[in-house]
Amino acid sequence: MSFKTKAKGVLAASLAGMLMFSMAACGTEEASEAAVKYLTKEDITVNEEISNSADGEHAIEVSGEEQEYANVGVTKTGDSDGDEADFYGENAAIFATEKGTLTIKDSLVETNGTHANGIFSYGEGTTVNVSDSVIETTGNCSGGLMTTGGGTMNANNLTINTSGNSSAAIRSDRGGGTVNVTNGYYKTTGTGSPVIYSTADITVSDSYMESTSSQGIVIEGKNSVTLNNDTLVADNTSKNSDKSDVYQAVMIYQSMSGDAAEGTSSFTAEGSNITNKNGDVFFVNNTATDINLTNNEITNEDAEGVFLRAEAAGWGSEGSNGGHVNLNASNQVINGNILVDDISTLNLYLKDKSSFEGALNPDGQSGDVYIEIEDGSTWTLTADSYVSGLTVSKGSAINLNGHKLYVDGKEYKEGSASKGEAFEVKIQSSGNGGMEAPPDGGNGGQGGPGGDGGTPPEKPSGEKPSGEPPAKPGE
Repeated sequence: MSFKTKAKGVLAASLAGMLMFSMAACGTEEASEAAVKYLTKEDITVNEEISNSADGEHAIEVSGEEQEYANVGVTKTGDSDGDEADFYGENAAIFATEKGTLTIKDSLVETNGTHANGIFSYGEGTTVNVSDSVIETTGNCSGGLMTTGGGTMNANNLTINTSGNSSAAIRSDRGGGTVNVTNGYYKTTGTGSPVIYSTADITVSDSYMESTSSQGIVIEGKNSVTLNNDTLVADNTSKNSDKSDVYQAVMIYQSMSGDAAEGTSSFTAEGSNITNKNGDVFFVNNTATDINLTNNEITNEDAEGVFLRAEAAGWGSEGSNGGHVNLNASNQVINGNILVDDISTLNLYLKDKSSFEGALNPDGQSGDVYIEIEDGSTWTLTADSYVSGLTVSKGSAINLNGHKLYVDGKEYKEGSASKGEAFEVKIQSSGNGGMEAPPDGGNGGQGGPGGDGGTPPEKPSGEKPSGEPPAKPGE
């Protein structure tokens, strides 16, 4: 048995022409992946080889100027570690900084070293534009695209494969920035290596993304991920931390490492296909977030998993580190239970003919839960459910389906109207609570959107920033 959430209306079957899915490719991961048309190394014509093997150096560096490279083969070996690489771009194969503008086209980028990111944009005013290229990294802590300090990264029609641990394909760190990805194929196979680790504002459109060991997407702190007409396949089978026993496709949290500002994050998906193979679809801990879902197909292949879990885990201060969620569903089908623990909050809005088939806290009254069902939308219970507040018009919006619904301790009568009030969704407190390992590895340092992840870091002269930030659970 599997839980499947189907988009209402017509879901785009192709990803902007480049990603084409065969109708025969149903059922197996291999068939699904094989049905995707994407760039390979053999598709790249290399007219110039550029390589660097020195620890900490770059094969290409652009600082405060405008440069363009096309049909280059870039190779980087050599190692680095910690803040210098993750915050400031040391040892990246291709590096842009100091408000420079770098354009890369029709190129091949390969790295084999620790903390050897593929292409790195650092600092406000710095812009990297990369298109029609292949990036492969094999070392640990080596992302495909990396953005920090308020930099900008624009990518189109890429293939990125990372195989090391703590190596997200699309990655950001302290100080964050803006990342726009359109078209392409993005896959990770290492422990703690989601496809996207966001401490920035990251938008991905018309792309195929797959993780085979980690979460598909991780958002830390006051940051965002937006998916438009994408396919995401997540198989979270390994852990980078013992702070939670839960596996999930999308994790939204705050590590308290100091690298991502506290505040309300957001995850937005429209017209996309999300498949979770193990555990829960969404997991929210130690932060507040807006989850906005419109016309997506969401499948949970794990019958034991839930659609959304908001609860305390090992991040933050015990007793005030729950998950606080506004879940906005528009023209969206949701299947699967939703669990909210006693220090967490959920406001669920079913709008524009959305439907929810599942139970809310079937084991009994727990956290603050409010559900608002707009006329034309429905909720079908699959078990007894407990909520704190409910707004629904008189009619058939709620199908008890043989179960009982309790609203603030009182049994709801099917077909009756109810008026409730939403809860304030906000950050409860701070504190590191003994935080350990992040979902997007590295040294645990992740940043915020447009420089909102703490203070955008300046490149230190001499000493590194004091202290080593705590590690995290996914990259």
